[in-house]
Amino acid sequence: MRNRREFITLLGGAAAVWPLAAGAQQVERIRRIGILMGAANDPEGQARAKSFEQSVERLGWVAGRNVQIDYRWGARDNPEQARAYAAELVAAMPDLILTQGSQNSEAVAKQTHSIPIVFVEASDPMSSGLVSSMAHPGGNLTGFTNFEFSIGSKWLEILKEVAPDIKRVLVLQGLDIGNQGFLRAILGAAPSIGVVPVPAPVRDAAEIELAITAFTREPQGGLIVLPGSSRLDNRDLIVALAARHHLPAMYATRPFIASGGLMSYDTDLNELWRQAAGYADRILRGENAGDLPVQVPARYELVINLKVARSLGLAVPLPLLARADEVIE
Repeated sequence: MRNRREFITLLGGAAAVWPLAAGAQQVERIRRIGILMGAANDPEGQARAKSFEQSVERLGWVAGRNVQIDYRWGARDNPEQARAYAAELVAAMPDLILTQGSQNSEAVAKQTHSIPIVFVEASDPMSSGLVSSMAHPGGNLTGFTNFEFSIGSKWLEILKEVAPDIKRVLVLQGLDIGNQGFLRAILGAAPSIGVVPVPAPVRDAAEIELAITAFTREPQGGLIVLPGSSRLDNRDLIVALAARHHLPAMYATRPFIASGGLMSYDTDLNELWRQAAGYADRILRGENAGDLPVQVPARYELVINLKVARSLGLAVPLPLLARADEVIE
């Protein structure tokens, strides 16, 4: 009799627990991801956001079911707007924030030391103070850089290979500290390559036009455009000026080629955002952002526009064409 009462008690307890367990399986907490991006009308930025969304979905995070992604667009090259959007995202208390570029990353990092942050396309996370170590970032940040500084010497080397007659190179750069590492690499490689770099810090379209026009008063010049949002926003102007003044140009980012630029040697940024989805997944499942090492690009892509090369009277060497990832006829 006693065993029967114990069995009934256990059965009743199980009946009380089972509905609760079933309910817990049906209701899954929705995680929130905030993302601070550049201009909303930038098709490349939209493509990167799509790459991220598709990748996190493949990892099991489905919008509307167990994750909500909130964007703030238009903070690129506008520090005040970046700070305002960063404050909005942090105030919403998401489980994770992704940031595009150094400026946006710094704006969010100043707002929170507890919410995990994954930065993408940050040129120099150590010099900017985002992390104290690439291998062990610590704190609440980690992420993905879009370049290593040594790539600066490669930009110069390829430009000289395509345009062997150049003796001077205008290096168009922004005022952000992240560009200084690229410039140092170019200055270090220049003597052995046989060119004289001419650094040109610029802030806007007027300064860009002034710098290029002044530089082209002397012959045998080339152009390298370093990464940075102010240059990206003015890419049509830069490409047009390079064409007008017959300047062979190497661009650090591929969007310049879509505007008619000669060549670029760039990271696959969509791939970076796909990798960022992997970090987002690991953090949402309990890992600490500061324990995940900052990642650098594994490879770069060379794109050459042969039509532009012919208009400049340049014969691109066949070995370089064979190494190119894409050749535009």
